[in-house]
Amino acid sequence: MPHDDMLERSQSLLLRSATSRRHLTDFFSRALSAFQSSSDSAQKLQVVCTAPPSASSSHASPASAAAHEAQGGKPCYPPHPAPIPPTKRPHTLIVLDSSFNPPTLAHLRMATSAVQDIIRKKRKGGDENDMTGLRLLLLLAVVNADKAPKPAAFDQRLAMMWAFAHDLQRALRGEESEAEDESPDEVMSKKPQIHDSSQLEAAEEQQKQTRQQKQGLVVDISVDIGLTSKPFFHEKSRVIAESEFYKPPPGGQEEEDTMEQVILVGFDTLVRIFDPKYYGPPPPPPPPTSATPVTQVTPVHGTSRGGAPIQQALDPLFKRAKLRVTLRTDDEWGGKQEQMAYLESLLSEEELAKIGGSKQWADRIELVEGRRDGEEIVSSTYARKAAEREEWEKLRRLVSPEVEKWIEGERLYVVDVKPGGC
Repeated sequence: MPHDDMLERSQSLLLRSATSRRHLTDFFSRALSAFQSSSDSAQKLQVVCTAPPSASSSHASPASAAAHEAQGGKPCYPPHPAPIPPTKRPHTLIVLDSSFNPPTLAHLRMATSAVQDIIRKKRKGGDENDMTGLRLLLLLAVVNADKAPKPAAFDQRLAMMWAFAHDLQRALRGEESEAEDESPDEVMSKKPQIHDSSQLEAAEEQQKQTRQQKQGLVVDISVDIGLTSKPFFHEKSRVIAESEFYKPPPGGQEEEDTMEQVILVGFDTLVRIFDPKYYGPPPPPPPPTSATPVTQVTPVHGTSRGGAPIQQALDPLFKRAKLRVTLRTDDEWGGKQEQMAYLESLLSEEELAKIGGSKQWADRIELVEGRRDGEEIVSSTYARKAAEREEWEKLRRLVSPEVEKWIEGERLYVVDVKPGGC
């Protein structure tokens, strides 16, 4: 790209960012207030807006396609965020639930790899053309509406999710980001200076795999941004399944409820999902009746009427959803072998029986590799620290381009030191 064109493109992006940030923040503030003040918000999922496929996609509306052509074939996004329901119930809904504080390249990898793996499986089954039934939901849980979340407010997180959604779509399309001359996948593969030859070989191999993925697997899907006040995954899954947003429109053909949820979680989250303490104590035994002698042995925990609380919660979850678990190899959670051994023990029939679980649950859990050896550790904590210290180059190795631009432009997480301080 000629230098003048690059300069013009950079300036236009900066102008767009400077003039639109306030409008976006206001939009998400209003959406958040409306959700929190709603009398039934505790029972429902609210999809705030949708990042639609690019207008050049076969999934785009005729109006979007016309606007795309008028702009010379450049990507065309709606000027104002808005929810866009599907025209039919999706067959697969990928759910990325997180605090998004901020969204990082680790989130990007979890989402893109899940989409690509599902498409590969559909291609093998001869179903590669039915991409309109695949959708992705970025879900933010608003647990305490009265206390301002720290260190980034919920409306700012929603704005970062909006930016992240577009970076995610560009990564799936294999396009260069508008914020950089590199795609999010290439940014995701960047590492600090590597001197060890084995690490260099690993880096080159990953870049090769990224290029192959981009050449052979390009997809364009809608990405929804949603809010919920439900703190637990089984509750979130239920309100998603019951949401009118993902059901056929009024007057449309009734379809079977075959929408499968693929919930993306990290290793640490799976450990919490299988912790019985989050599901309350076991129910008391039923009182004796004339047909129930007092001498009858009381059922053990997990075999009383209705099953243990964890079983009552997770049985319905695993009937409608799969868990795609990304291993989280770092100093806190140990290495790959340690996590694999722990999960093998946790999901064994014997251990599941101890907590009132079912061996069928293990069949609904897929384990995938996360960070590879030699790669920089990516986490929201590291991203916040980089922004706090205004280490923008480091931040660019941790978050996607549009998210980085938003954080830097809004000076999120930056700690202002007052003059004269010691």
